[in-house]
Parts: sequence; structure tokens; C-alpha cells
Amino acid sequence: MSFVNYHTKEINCKIVYYGPGLGGKTTNIQHVYQKTALNNKGKMVTLNTENERTLFFDFLPLDLGSIRGYKTRFHLYTVPGQVFYEASRKLILRGVDGVVFVADSQMERMEANIESFEGLVKNLEEQGYDIAKLPLVMQWNKRDLPNTVSVDDLQSKLNKYDVPTFEASAIEGRGVFETLKSVSKLVLLNLKGGFEG
Repeated sequence: MSFVNYHTKEINCKIVYYGPGLGGKTTNIQHVYQKTALNNKGKMVTLNTENERTLFFDFLPLDLGSIRGYKTRFHLYTVPGQVFYEASRKLILRGVDGVVFVADSQMERMEANIESFEGLVKNLEEQGYDIAKLPLVMQWNKRDLPNTVSVDDLQSKLNKYDVPTFEASAIEGRGVFETLKSVSKLVLLNLKGGFEG
């Protein structure tokens, strides 16, 4: 659903970071924002919600190459993780080109991961998306903590579509850019297949 601006010769793509509350979505985007050169990023917009520490959404354009003379600009968003923000999550998913599912690797968060992933599938279906055809990457976050579930367990319970996965510690910056690079490549491949200009 990328937006092509013929006037500025830009293709705008939307990547949404999705996952349970406090799983590391915002930390991922903040790390990318801090490590990206000033001339490659726009302003980060933050809307705080009353009951959640994470941001309502982040807006972060990144220039990552060109297709047939058009610059590619990525807009990164987080969705609120808590269940009572369902309407906001649906709204932010509208027009999505790629998704990063950020799973919290802590044992006690496995149920929240599963519930959040099922919500993602349902919300995408309601908007006419087939998750099996959408660029999707799974990030196993918080691997730096001692009480983590095995990667095999995360893989078997959450990676139903056999998509690329990355171990990460967003707070340390480990795995953050690898995850973003992977989903960006998938979005660009998708785009090249359908872009005419």
C-alpha cells in the first residue's frame, strides 16, 4: 500500500512494529532514531497514552535507496501494546507495507505474545491483508534477560509463517538494525514486483 509521490519522486512505505505491551517496540525505534544520521531522518512524533509507558506511535522517515529513480522513504510506527488500544492498533495498521513483530522473550510474557500475534492476524484480515503475503519479520527481544524462553519455543509458538527471525536486546541495540534491514528488504522486493513508473 505504499504511496508514490510523483512530484517529489518518492515512494513512501510504512513499517509497523507490533507486539505486546512493554515488549520493546518503542525501544527499537528509539535506537534506530538515535543511530540514524540527521539528514536521513525526519522528526519523531510522540503521543503518550495515560496507561502505557510505550509511545502511541512514532513517525520516522528513513531514506533507504531508490527504485527506478524514485527515492524510498520508510515510515516506522509502533502500535500501543495493551489490549484496550485495539482501535488505535487497527488504525495504525491501515496502509501497512511491512510488519516487525516484537516478542518479549521473558517466560511470563509468552501468553501475551501469543495473544498479541493472534490480534495482529485478526486485525490485518479485517483490513483485507493476508499475513502470509505481507512482509513480516519476527524479533525475539529481551534476550539479555535471565528468565527467557528458548528460541525454539518462541519459534514453534509464534513463527507460524516461517518468516525471518532475529534475536535482540533492543535496550543494548543488539539485533535492532538487522531486524529493520530484513523487513526493509522484504518490503522493497514486494515493491519492485509491483511498482510501475
